[in-house]
Amino acid sequence: MKFVWILGVFVIIVGCNSSKSTTGGAAAYATYQENLTNSLPVYPDYKAELASQESNKETASVKTVDSELNQKITQIYDKNLSEPYFNGYSVLVYSGIDRTKAFETQEELTENFPEIKPEMQYQEPRYLVKVGKFNYKIEAQKSFSLIKSQFPTARIIQDRFQRKEYEAPEILDSNAERQN
Repeated sequence: MKFVWILGVFVIIVGCNSSKSTTGGAAAYATYQENLTNSLPVYPDYKAELASQESNKETASVKTVDSELNQKITQIYDKNLSEPYFNGYSVLVYSGIDRTKAFETQEELTENFPEIKPEMQYQEPRYLVKVGKFNYKIEAQKSFSLIKSQFPTARIIQDRFQRKEYEAPEILDSNAERQN
């Protein structure tokens, strides 16, 4: 039994001695050096690169892009004029099958908001009371915020509107023939 105790004490002493740090602490790293130059990225000298770009700079005019851009804008404008409808937004105040409720809503809108002109549409089987013809949703937000206080069910919807200045292609062709 004495032998087991002596063996146990010996193991503990040896274990404690081996767990001591053998590196010598911070002094061992005082002379440590590592060369990372091979793994670092290499960037060109920006001043030399800038100087070479300025010397190679061609005298290309920006107006070539401007003329192409103006041509494209004109094409889009002409295409939009030839289409009778455009997409936009309006504020839907009432949607339902009750005709009298639709007229009441339209009258109440006119009384409470004289600067807003409500329109009523009939899309079978329902009546719609709408306000405004806006190109962008943010434009409809002002009317919506005013109306929302009196009509909590109002909402902004996507809509399709006929252009005011649109004339049918047949009318345009007949006007051109009369001028010739």
